[in-house]
Amino acid sequence: MIAKIMIVDNHSMVREGLKKLLEYDGDIKVVGEANDGIECLHLLQEIVPQVLLLDIDMPKMDGLKVLEKIKEENIDVKVIILTVHNEIEYLLKAVSIGVDGYMLKDSESLELKKAIFSVIEGEVYIQPSLIPMLNSKIVERDIDKIKIGKLTRREMEILKLLSIGLSNKEIGEKLKISERTVKNHISSIFRKIDVTDRTQAAVFSIRNNLVNVF
Repeated sequence: MIAKIMIVDNHSMVREGLKKLLEYDGDIKVVGEANDGIECLHLLQEIVPQVLLLDIDMPKMDGLKVLEKIKEENIDVKVIILTVHNEIEYLLKAVSIGVDGYMLKDSESLELKKAIFSVIEGEVYIQPSLIPMLNSKIVERDIDKIKIGKLTRREMEILKLLSIGLSNKEIGEKLKISERTVKNHISSIFRKIDVTDRTQAAVFSIRNNLVNVF
């Protein structure tokens, strides 16, 4: 079986290098190349690769946005993110959207080929060196969900307000409760989410998307 793939990367030398490496043994055929996310989506209306090798950092539309569009429109293609980003936030985002594979650009060509054929077979392939970090973060996220579940509706309101920088007095005025009541709620919140100060509470809120940061 010859695997048909499309390479999406805004660096032409990267695309050329990948094409030569992947086509060398004759079991992979590059059927399309795109310079950015918009061009990628247009090409997918004309050709049908089995696997998309997709960079994250691109002009016009980044790789994660392209992945979202592919999932929203139910385009029948497997997607492997191929990136320099080893930060857990990118990997978590890609996994949450539904990526089929996630590889770093410094990986060996044999490992990339293994990933390509694995996702074609219906498996999810995450570069092995990234898996411990991913598992650790997933466990942390699950623990955070348990902590959030312990908060009352009022405590959640107060957590969000203190996380955007409101003082106890301002929170009390906004919610029409006394400053002392706010202070008691905050003590309870800190205990339930296992933090010791407002900064840690704000980080907790941001990490769990309870508040937006602009």
